Amino acid sequence: MATAPRGLAGHLAAHNSVQAVHVGDDCLMRREDYDVDIRAGSAAAHYFSGYTQVAGITLPTEHRILPRTPEGQAPAELLLVTIDLSDISFA
Repeated sequence: MATAPRGLAGHLAAHNSVQAVHVGDDCLMRREDYDVDIRAGSAAAHYFSGYTQVAGITLPTEHRILPRTPEGQAPAELLLVTIDLSDISFA
């Protein structure tokens, strides 16, 4: 899995202006690490899975957000957010 930091322009709304993106061998985003500015810089790990194609666009349908330790670990038992998408379409 490859990891690359990315910076975001100041006018874009995001959790943080600097995020580390982890990409799998299949070139799909698997994890994104960031510090949540609106939560006093709490460290988070956002996992992406369950990829599907909709209108030719590959999208993750399963999102899991966990707190991230200073060592970069994300203990699964501390799950903060679960998002599952289905019946996706574009208008």
